[in-house]
Amino acid sequence: MTYGQLAAFCGNARAARIVGGIAHFGDPDLPWQRVVNKQGGLAAGYPGGRAGHKQVLEAEGVQVSDDYTVNVGELLWTPGQEQPRLL
Repeated sequence: MTYGQLAAFCGNARAARIVGGIAHFGDPDLPWQRVVNKQGGLAAGYPGGRAGHKQVLEAEGVQVSDDYTVNVGELLWTPGQEQPRLL
């Protein structure tokens, strides 16, 4: 999912930065590694930076490019739909 997508599901699509703040300072047990920006970019604020984010996603079978992006078009998930198949 993207930060904006999560914000929209919470009622305000323009609150993506707030979602990012929650991801950075919120419960570390939530699967924040699965949240990227709208271009598929990984989070610099993730523990270990973008390289740490990449490592966790790759451990889940997600392909991450050398410029720390994922193909958000292929991986985007909407609650209530079947989860995307990891490549």
